[in-house]
Amino acid sequence: NNILPILLPILPTEGEIKLLQDEIERLRDPQELNFTSSQLDELREENSRLKYRLNILKRSLQEEMSQNDNEMLNINQRLQQIFGEAINTAYPGLENPPLTVTPNQQAKFGDYQCNSAMAMAQVMKAKGQKISPREIAEKIVQNIPNNELIERTEIAGPGFINVHLKRMFVSKLLSSLLVNGVKPPSLKKKKKVVVDFSSPNIAKEMHVGHLRSTIIGDSMCRLFEFLGYEVLRLNHVGDWGTQFGMLIAHLQDKFPNYLSVSPPIGDLQAFYKESKKRFDEDEEFKRRAYQCVVKLQSKEPDFIKAWNLICDVSRNEFQKVYNCLDIRIEERGESYYQDMMTAVIKEFEEKGLVQLDEGRKIVFAPGQSIPLTIVKSDGGYTYDTSDLAAIKNRIFDEKADIIIYVTDSGQVLHFQVVFAAAQLIGWYDPKVIRVEHAGFGVVLGEDKKKFKTRSGDTVRLMDLLEEGLKRSMDKLKEKGRDKVLTPEDLVKAQRAVAFGCIKYADLSHNRINDYVFSFDKMLDDRGNTAAYLLYAFTRIRSIARLANIQEATLRTAVETTEVLLDHEKEWKLGKCILRFPEILQKITDDLLLHTLCDYLYELATTFTEFYDSCYCVEKDRQTGEVVKINMCRMLLCEATAAVMAKGFDILGINPVERM
Repeated sequence: NNILPILLPILPTEGEIKLLQDEIERLRDPQELNFTSSQLDELREENSRLKYRLNILKRSLQEEMSQNDNEMLNINQRLQQIFGEAINTAYPGLENPPLTVTPNQQAKFGDYQCNSAMAMAQVMKAKGQKISPREIAEKIVQNIPNNELIERTEIAGPGFINVHLKRMFVSKLLSSLLVNGVKPPSLKKKKKVVVDFSSPNIAKEMHVGHLRSTIIGDSMCRLFEFLGYEVLRLNHVGDWGTQFGMLIAHLQDKFPNYLSVSPPIGDLQAFYKESKKRFDEDEEFKRRAYQCVVKLQSKEPDFIKAWNLICDVSRNEFQKVYNCLDIRIEERGESYYQDMMTAVIKEFEEKGLVQLDEGRKIVFAPGQSIPLTIVKSDGGYTYDTSDLAAIKNRIFDEKADIIIYVTDSGQVLHFQVVFAAAQLIGWYDPKVIRVEHAGFGVVLGEDKKKFKTRSGDTVRLMDLLEEGLKRSMDKLKEKGRDKVLTPEDLVKAQRAVAFGCIKYADLSHNRINDYVFSFDKMLDDRGNTAAYLLYAFTRIRSIARLANIQEATLRTAVETTEVLLDHEKEWKLGKCILRFPEILQKITDDLLLHTLCDYLYELATTFTEFYDSCYCVEKDRQTGEVVKINMCRMLLCEATAAVMAKGFDILGINPVERM
């Protein structure tokens, strides 16, 4: 018993158990081994120890498997474990052997494919060992350990290993999903993620340029939250700097009693433009503006109040956008880090990393072509200084394991230099803490130029959202939904379509690329659009309702009905549903959310193929009454809807039951 706590944390593999079983079998027949009496006694003792360890390993493996029964299994990851073990057994001397397992594109070749043999042949050739890929593939297959997943394998072509899954095991995984819901794999360690996104500027309205950061950042947060991470959603707003001097000076002139009566600043954008015009044209006003900056930075109470008033007006406007898009975010603007900057500069100076350049204090990081300016020649701080203070705060105070900055790709060089400087000074090791800039392209109009209004102004985000609401209502009425939905359900559908389509149009494109914003395309209910997926989801959810199947009946079926996958379309749909954890793993690694959109579209189209070929509900052609229900197929409908709903939730899309 004393050894048990030591051995249980070791995750046993099927291969370990097989090796021990083989060793025990070998020792069963000591006569053939020609040993002396004392050697036999030693072997019997060793045999007993091996049996004891084997039982512990088996029990530990069973416990591990039972603990994970309520989570969705990542089939690809499990196959990689199996093939990784086979490769290590077949070629124990090969360090870091290539390991590639992918879903098979053509069903006739099996369900998955291991393509390691070709790459391994190249590695071995470089070491002077000439072995054909097919020979390597055969040896890998011979060493595949006993496992719960693989029915059979076939070697095709030069060395592709085609994998056929066990249908009963896939059926069991679907039943588990239906019983337990869509659950992510448990984390070995609960990590903390900081996502810096949205980041508008105070005193300026949110425009279309903020759309991508807001939508992409929110979806990344939702992904990590679903996976069980602790997520801090940060809004690094521009709420400090010289522009506040001119805004406060203009506020004093226009609303002299602002300290006692809240100023009615209705249009902050116009207010900003007025103050900027005065700043550019009136030298006396400019002088006063600079004085206001000094007093604000000195934190004189009247100037802090003026600053807060301006910030509050902006926050209220920002919140209208966040309410529409269902965004939760915590504001920590540049002002939050002001008091930390002096210590940051001092630390760089003490470590001898600061150079003087025409009055400026600059830092050169290794491998970077441009320096960071941490103090301007007039003694002021910069974006570089605040971003260094921010990253230090997130590493040391927030103790983040992952830090993600979601801004346009134009800032990629800036963040590269900031990250390099943070590593230079020893704040973090990239092998321990993941710090990443998730850049994105710009939003283009249908003319393929930067998206602007007809007058050439930047598009206000609220105007765009309101236009989306108008167009989605027109689309719903065009489809006659206003005739069948209650006014309340019609408004829910309008908001789901409008905001869902705007989000999906963004997320379904590779974020690295620019994308063309088109209401007509995003509201089209054909193709890879939110409109199509929302209607498909609504149809799936309505199947049980139209067949008059009660929720309680479905729950009983979940517990008692086996999900059979005899028809080829049932099998194809079942496998597609179970690829969800693989997709989540991929987007966690590369933060490219369009992969999830592509998957949901594939799932919806695969479901349509299944539904067209396999009846779920059979009705009398004359009366329309339900005469037969295939409960097994109804459960496949439920599993599809459950995964789609979770996918929508990660994308920040809110589907409705009736549309």
